[in-house]
Amino acid sequence: MTTSKVDHPSHYRANTGVEAITVIEAWGLNFNLGNVIKYISRAGHKLDHAEDLEKALWYLQREVNRVKESGDVDR
Repeated sequence: MTTSKVDHPSHYRANTGVEAITVIEAWGLNFNLGNVIKYISRAGHKLDHAEDLEKALWYLQREVNRVKESGDVDR
C-alpha cells in the first residue's frame, strides 16, 4: 500500500496496520461513533494526544445526547 499525506498516512495505521476507517465500516458505525474510533486510534500519533482524546470525548458525548433525545436507549 502506498502512502501520502492524504491517502493512507502512516499515523492512520500506527502499530496495527489497520486503519480506523476499516473498523468503522466493518462495524457499521454512524458519524459520531466513527469519529470516536478515529480519534482514539490516532491519539498521540499526529499532534496533541490530549486534544485527540478530547475530540473523541466530544463526539461520544454528542452520541450519548443523540441517543437520549431519541429515546433509543435500549439499542
